[in-house]
Amino acid sequence: MEHPTSEYAAADITVLEGLEAVRKRPSMYIGSTGPRGLHHLVYEIVDNSVDEAMAGRCSLIDIHLLPDGAVRVTDDGRGIPVDEHPTLRKSALEVVLTVLHAGGKFDNKSYAVSGGLHGVGVSVVNALSSRLVAEVRRDGRIYRQSYQRGVPDGPVEIIGDGDDTGTTITFWADDTVFETLDYSWEILTTRFRETAFLTAGLRITVTDERRVDDTGAFVHTEYHYEGGLRDFVTHINASKEPLHPGIIHFDAAGMLDGGPMEVELALQWNNSFHESIHTFANTINTHEGGTHEEGFKKALTNVVNRYARDLGVLKGGGKDKDITLTGEDIREGLTAIVSVKLSDPQFEGQTKTKLGNTPVRSFVEKTCNEKLREWFDEHPNEIRAVVHKAIQGARARLAARAARDLTRRKGLLESTALPGKLADCQSNDPYECEIFIVEGDSAGGSSKMARQRATQAVLPIRGKILNVEKARLGKILENKEIQALITAIGTGIGEDFDLTKARYHKIVMLMDADVDGAHIRTLVLTFLFRHMRDLIDAGYVYIAQPPLYQIEPAGTRGKDKIRYAFSDRERDEILADLSGNGDVGKRPRISRFKGLGEMDAEQLAVTTMEPRNRTLLQVTMEDAATADLMFTTLMGDDVEARRDFIVRNARDVRFLDV
Repeated sequence: MEHPTSEYAAADITVLEGLEAVRKRPSMYIGSTGPRGLHHLVYEIVDNSVDEAMAGRCSLIDIHLLPDGAVRVTDDGRGIPVDEHPTLRKSALEVVLTVLHAGGKFDNKSYAVSGGLHGVGVSVVNALSSRLVAEVRRDGRIYRQSYQRGVPDGPVEIIGDGDDTGTTITFWADDTVFETLDYSWEILTTRFRETAFLTAGLRITVTDERRVDDTGAFVHTEYHYEGGLRDFVTHINASKEPLHPGIIHFDAAGMLDGGPMEVELALQWNNSFHESIHTFANTINTHEGGTHEEGFKKALTNVVNRYARDLGVLKGGGKDKDITLTGEDIREGLTAIVSVKLSDPQFEGQTKTKLGNTPVRSFVEKTCNEKLREWFDEHPNEIRAVVHKAIQGARARLAARAARDLTRRKGLLESTALPGKLADCQSNDPYECEIFIVEGDSAGGSSKMARQRATQAVLPIRGKILNVEKARLGKILENKEIQALITAIGTGIGEDFDLTKARYHKIVMLMDADVDGAHIRTLVLTFLFRHMRDLIDAGYVYIAQPPLYQIEPAGTRGKDKIRYAFSDRERDEILADLSGNGDVGKRPRISRFKGLGEMDAEQLAVTTMEPRNRTLLQVTMEDAATADLMFTTLMGDDVEARRDFIVRNARDVRFLDV
């Protein structure tokens, strides 16, 4: 792609609107004031640096998480302009930091493509920070300006001389705005690794100055992938057995509506039964797909079907001549990354999760038709392997059709059609309805007595359900526990899935806080991720948090004095608190719950099921590619990869947002 002109000055900064409402309604601009919104602030700053990298002007982004809660992002780009803006008569740096949607990305001169076009920009980060300091290195000088809650402390200052160029932004998120100021190393590094894959050659370093490693040094990691998307596919397929050697990779450039456009793809089939397609537009994860994904899928289906006919296995002859390969058959076991870059992306919604540019579909389809045919012509053994696997998938699909028909939900389903062990709720309003998935009859009995019958349903499942990571749909639908899950949830499965038919908007996993409970929870999560992923995207899936300990203070009576601890650390904190306020010489009574079956209905209701008291962890999916890799590693056939994963992460065990 042709890089834009190297001139980048105050005249290139286009002002669209003011910044007045940001602090009043922060969720309108960053989605939430919880952890997701907090991390979004970091993404906005880093994405500006990534835009410089896509413009060919930045090779390094350095991120530091500081002990005082600040985040510092430094790049070696051109540096934000500091000269006077031609219409606002103030430094362009101050304009960028104080005016919403002010930047160099709206006229296609300074940036041919940008991931921040529909973002909220550094100005919103400034508005939602108690303090922000910007340092710019350009024109042989170092410039600095500081702010408090979006208001400059003074004009831009020259603080020194220097030969290099770039920008450093340090900000402290405002604790009066955000519910938490605790940045997650896992969430941030997952995002930055993905960014490095999508921007070949860019080096991203991350340092956590809040923690030290075994050597006493700050925790640090670095991402740099010269192979770009090819390395991305290799990463996702790390625990899978490839169907063919080598990764199919190609790219093409052209013009779209007067602006430059580029498409790049990398793909490889493996021996799994699940497709793993991840799409991006200007490095933004479009996890809802869009026109680029549609064009790719259509071309792939056409090309593979053509080769299947040419090989004489479809309609032209052979034992499978009556089979027609669908896109689903062909994509079984496929890992693919589709990345497009264009000057005027049209995203559906502020969250930028679906690309809407109609011409992109035909451009991607045309490119894939040509490039895939070229690659398969040169690799006849590989296309034979792909066709053979697709035919196996088609056979399995046809065999599973009857079983899937049993899971289809008609209307709201009469109570007689629901699983016999389901204790359903009285309400028919999915918005207020919850279903608790519990392990075993004992826990199921307690949960049924503890629930609020109007809005809470309970479905006990027996033992460990089928590991769907290793099975096709036909075998999955033969499992009675999975049948019960599908029927109770009501959405159907696979091609019949319909989110609007969900009977509950809270699907809560309530399992014992032990190894077996964690395994069962992971099995259920794997099933939901592979076959009902839209439930996770919609925010319907939760994990309940039953307590580990019951603590009765010494010398007191009454249930209102009982306290519950959900971790060893919380237990110790409660005991320390009681030791300072309790009767001298008397110890509190501590009971350890070994499982839900040991809790009576009242205890379970008060601690875990009562909405006013309970804590639920919402299962979210910031990065589908990382979730895909994690489920494959934990639930797949590669024992060595699973062992390495557990050893590597044992010290940091916690509930992750999947």
